[in-house]
Amino acid sequence: MSDDEALAALRLMMLSRAVDEWAVKLQRLGRLGTYGPVHGQEASVVGSSWALDPKLDWLAPAYREQPAMLHHGMPLEKLLAVYMGKLTAGRIPEDVNMLPRNQSVGAQLPHAVGLAWAQKLRHSGAAVMVFLGEGASSEGDFHESCNLAGVMTAPIVFVIQNNSWAISTPSSMQTAGSLSARAAGYGFPGFVVDGNDLFAVYETARTAVLRARSGNGPTLIENRTYRMGMHNTTDNPNAYRSASEVEAAASADPIVRVQRYLANRRRWSAELGEQWDKDIDAEIRGAMEQAATYPGPRPEDVFDHVYAKPPARVAAQRAELMRRFES
Repeated sequence: MSDDEALAALRLMMLSRAVDEWAVKLQRLGRLGTYGPVHGQEASVVGSSWALDPKLDWLAPAYREQPAMLHHGMPLEKLLAVYMGKLTAGRIPEDVNMLPRNQSVGAQLPHAVGLAWAQKLRHSGAAVMVFLGEGASSEGDFHESCNLAGVMTAPIVFVIQNNSWAISTPSSMQTAGSLSARAAGYGFPGFVVDGNDLFAVYETARTAVLRARSGNGPTLIENRTYRMGMHNTTDNPNAYRSASEVEAAASADPIVRVQRYLANRRRWSAELGEQWDKDIDAEIRGAMEQAATYPGPRPEDVFDHVYAKPPARVAAQRAELMRRFES
């Protein structure tokens, strides 16, 4: 990355951290739904997604890739609207090459491989990047998706965010071997990266994306990082891990590492940080205010955004539901 790119990536990482702080507070106030903070994984998410061309490539997020979604073109106010339950108002814009955020563990993987296979058949030259946690790597969807991707030489990059904890289960109790080594069994390369090093993550992802676009097939990347916050706002991490473990992980805070790097190159200062904090706070406040103006969900939304041409049985179910609300 150039210094200018590193600065832009750093700002996105800082925006992500600030969105986390806002979202957790608002969830506690009942204004947002369940939220999964990115705290501690910013370099893993931003560094990987930074290798994509939003106008060409596709992104398939799980549920802890908010900064990647923003980088790919999802407006912040729409991202927040989804957490408010305003799914129709928060829909992905037509010109954003992204699948919806997926809450069901691993279910995005077959969709992403199918999307990548479609890019190959269409000769679009696009790559697909799909994110998952180490917990999702134990799902059958993961193995089936990797196998199909390898057989079809699909242009896809699997990014495993190994944050040490699959909810309350440590990685050591979930997987005996190396996650990155699994790629060889499916016929494509796998890499393990310091997931808190923005530049190492970016360089590895960039190589994988270029490989996919060139027709050489999938790559698996295991970013070893650490979830410094909660799994999501229903979770209490203090119940299963020690404060000393979190403190040790904080010494490798990915945001601080980039700030130190840029400070050494005389591109970062405390004054700039203070200004960015104010700007980011104003940006989030503005996005929240905008999202609050969007209409809430309606009962018919359950049916109106599933089929282009609803089957007769679905149309009948919709009519029955609407009669109940009218009575």
